[in-house]
Amino acid sequence: MTMDHSGIAVTLDGFLYDEAVRGDQGETTARFRLVVSPTDEVVDEMVVPCTATTPVLAAAVLHELAPGDQLRITGYLCLPRTPDEPIWLDVTTLEVLWAAPLSLAADDTDSLDAETIADLTDLFEDLDLVDLTRAVLDTTRPEDRARVIRAIDDVLGDIPVPGMEDLDP
Repeated sequence: MTMDHSGIAVTLDGFLYDEAVRGDQGETTARFRLVVSPTDEVVDEMVVPCTATTPVLAAAVLHELAPGDQLRITGYLCLPRTPDEPIWLDVTTLEVLWAAPLSLAADDTDSLDAETIADLTDLFEDLDLVDLTRAVLDTTRPEDRARVIRAIDDVLGDIPVPGMEDLDP
């Protein structure tokens, strides 16, 4: 697959599906898959095979991106000329719109690092929802309290607050 600007020029926003792979031995090209969904509905998703054919772009794809990163890519959609040739997007520019917040554990399993889990557990064990609710309501203007209580109920469930009548309809 070589750079072919005779394809259809497109710009797509999507998420890096999985780790990129080298397209050749010298890492001058890289291949990756982008998940694109025009409606944010899973049934409308499509996976677009992409190729970065310039050494600088290939190095960026191979060493700077992680699965889950949201990308905007521009390139040329190359349609198959024969039945056994794939369709792919020859990428000419790439922009990271949003970096994936969590990285996988060093052993490449699909789980969080044990230290991260321990830190999160400690954080939530020490969290007192009644005190948190009281602190939020103490700083809320009186005219906004009913809306704030409904929002807290939606997130945390019905938490009784002393001195507040039930405002659910």
